[in-house]
Amino acid sequence: MKYHPLRLKDKILFDKFLSIKRQELSPYSFANIYIWRGLFKIFWVIIEDNLCIFFQDNIGVFLYLPPLGKSQSKNLIGSCFDIMDGLNLNKDISRIENVAEHGLDFYRSLGYDCVYKGSDYLYLSSELIRLKGSSFKSKRAAFNYFIKHYRFDYCPYSLKDKGNCLSLYKKWMNNRRGKSDDPAYIKMLEDSFLAQQEALSNYKKLDLSGRVVKINNRIKGYTFGFPLNKDTFCILFETTDLGIKGISSFIFRRFVEELNGYQYINSMDDSGLANLRRVKLSYRPVRLIPSYIVKRKSDV
Repeated sequence: MKYHPLRLKDKILFDKFLSIKRQELSPYSFANIYIWRGLFKIFWVIIEDNLCIFFQDNIGVFLYLPPLGKSQSKNLIGSCFDIMDGLNLNKDISRIENVAEHGLDFYRSLGYDCVYKGSDYLYLSSELIRLKGSSFKSKRAAFNYFIKHYRFDYCPYSLKDKGNCLSLYKKWMNNRRGKSDDPAYIKMLEDSFLAQQEALSNYKKLDLSGRVVKINNRIKGYTFGFPLNKDTFCILFETTDLGIKGISSFIFRRFVEELNGYQYINSMDDSGLANLRRVKLSYRPVRLIPSYIVKRKSDV
């Protein structure tokens, strides 16, 4: 069986398989796969007309998404675990991540455990634009404060902005890192830097849309996203200067205003961070979209 290392040219093939079924979870995008290549060795293989995407690091190998195809079989899933088992010193590491809720019965019928991983936050675009009601009072106030007190430029991202965007992220990261002694959180911040670096470098080829906010010609905020399906646009990441009051509310609302062709906005998951969870819940999601990890039962 031939393993193929992930390349930008694979986007056409990946998009074909990703579009076979309507996807709601944010990992089901070539962009949200490719940007992690600085942290993982990513390779893929076709098995029984299904695209199988593997991530490997110094801990081991896992299947980033369930096999992508029109149908799956017991033998297909067994083949995926065989590949992982052959590369993992510890077979307990072998697993399938980012499995949607509608797929759980299939895996349970095969005798696998399905463990909750996290949830993407889904919003109505119209609510994020209008910000009506008492629950959005603080968001409206922050937005209005920003546009009243700052002279700014809001414009599309271009490659010449890359260095300044990454400098802003480093400043933001150092601020967050200085307030935490959690090594897992600090590692997450560093991993995100590598992912953003990849996205900023290849945004055109990844079909990412990006916007920046400049004050006195200096970048103080940026955001990127991609179409997830015909109804939903996904916000991949957003970084703003923590010293600029209201800029986060401004860039989020302003970006969504441009996406009037999409009924929903997916802001991804909260990475298990309580503060991020509070922020995402404060925007009143209409639905949380759960994802799961499929593993062998402990007695199998």
